[in-house]
Amino acid sequence: MKKVTPIALAFTPNYFIPAVTCISSILKNSSPTAIYEVICLLTEELASDQIKLLDNLDPKRLTLKFINLSGALEGVYIDERYTIAASFRLLLPEILKDYEQVLYLDCDIIVRNDLNQLYHTVDLKNYYLAAVYEAALDSQKPYLKQIGCEPGYYFNSGFLIMNLNKMRADNLSTTLIDGLKVPYLQFPDQDVLNMYCKGMVLGLEPIYNSIRTYFLPQYKREFLRRYKLEDWEKVQHHGNIHYTGAKPWNNQTVKFNIWWQYYNKLPLVYKKQWRTNQKMEMLSKILSFAIIGNLYEYVINGYRKLKA
Repeated sequence: MKKVTPIALAFTPNYFIPAVTCISSILKNSSPTAIYEVICLLTEELASDQIKLLDNLDPKRLTLKFINLSGALEGVYIDERYTIAASFRLLLPEILKDYEQVLYLDCDIIVRNDLNQLYHTVDLKNYYLAAVYEAALDSQKPYLKQIGCEPGYYFNSGFLIMNLNKMRADNLSTTLIDGLKVPYLQFPDQDVLNMYCKGMVLGLEPIYNSIRTYFLPQYKREFLRRYKLEDWEKVQHHGNIHYTGAKPWNNQTVKFNIWWQYYNKLPLVYKKQWRTNQKMEMLSKILSFAIIGNLYEYVINGYRKLKA
């Protein structure tokens, strides 16, 4: 019997296409024999045609489960910069009672590594989570210390392997949800995970959650305080791209053209679900020509190095 890798994705209906693009990247960069179950954590029911499209994405390698969590987090503080779906990961130990562990991803990620292999080789032991620690910037350190986190040991919660058995045993979901009921956290769900899982997090290689600053040369010095030069090179070539901040479907952000490469490979029937930003789409098509794309990368990287 083949091992199945369960992955939880939380999204709203207007994030349907980013979610599909993320799932497509997972399948493309895994072994062709890898089997995934994607658990869709929803703010409202998807349209029947969207459910059918997800079911047809790769029926041999992919099964789906849909869980509507509308109203599940009433009374907690939600920062206006984020959707309520971002906090659904805190409920996973109680929602997924039959699962020992699960891989959680934000859907604004392009995956360029084999998640099936990672999931079945990581040993969580007595840890709550496995995650990628951020390379803290100097401007972030006062806030991290304010919430009781040590710079260099604060993780981004957009990519997690969660030890659901351990979290359930310690009733961690209740603690995390209670921790959300304050208005002063900058990154609510991420902050409470860091605050209450401190010392119980297994660090992963930075390639698994390569946030925006990991691709920018002006932040290389901070990266190398936490990681090695070898890690920096791996991130540049095949790190999973987590589009923290501006989104590539709306803005010319770092590595935005790679997101469009995956989007453009989707069948037309999926693309019809979304109205694209035509300016960004046109730019992505121009940059798909090798000579122009390489020149663009050369110029933009030169500019970023000057800023550094």
